Amino acid sequence: MSSNGKKRQLEGKIALITGGSRGIGLAISIELARRGASICFNYLKNHNAASNAEKKLNELGVKTLKLRTHLGDEQSIKELITSVQNEFGKLDILVNNAASGVMKPSAELGVHHWDWTMNINARAPWLTTRGFAKIMPRGSKVINISSPGSSKVIPSYFAVGVSKSALESITRYMAIEMAELGISVNAVSPGFIMTDAIKAFPSELSIEKLATRPTPAGKSVQAQDVANVVAMLCGEDAEMIRGHVIIVDGGETLLVH
Repeated sequence: MSSNGKKRQLEGKIALITGGSRGIGLAISIELARRGASICFNYLKNHNAASNAEKKLNELGVKTLKLRTHLGDEQSIKELITSVQNEFGKLDILVNNAASGVMKPSAELGVHHWDWTMNINARAPWLTTRGFAKIMPRGSKVINISSPGSSKVIPSYFAVGVSKSALESITRYMAIEMAELGISVNAVSPGFIMTDAIKAFPSELSIEKLATRPTPAGKSVQAQDVANVVAMLCGEDAEMIRGHVIIVDGGETLLVH
């Protein structure tokens, strides 16, 4: 496919990327915009990052909708769905990217830490997918962003890892349930990528070194690598991929350390 054809393959589509103003979410927002999609994204606290993301997307010449949404709150999610419906009338692509969590071992977590993490990382993708399905036409795509911690044990990652395991299970179940509506559901699991999220890990774990060292592919994984795979799943060529978790890590998790 020519670069121009690749760029316009999502023209006329409406995409929502949760947490789409920073890190991997921003890379996904920009890549889908480059391919012609109008972009909606939500954020919670970082107004500057949201404004900068909106500016970058507007410079790409696509319609952009910035929404402040607390994904841990059910009513806020309902308002998000209503806002997108009022603005665009439909949604073609939903990328459940937003994530949060408290970086502590299980013995040090409080119930409120658990609830916060599970509500944003697992309950919200279920609620957004279920809610937006009502305005998603046949051929629409849902992509959930997971993590290697869903199946590997990462220190101080207990609540987030469990929530990502739940998210991958949600992906499988909803892939079947949404199939009758013509909506495909998949997940993408990035390796360690140098974003602000990496800084949440305790420094003694040296996660930043993991995020910057070369993988078996010969280089570290970048947010753009993830965005490219998400964009691929949004295209017609991925129609028969359903309920799978695509790992984007340059082969890193195949190694025994």
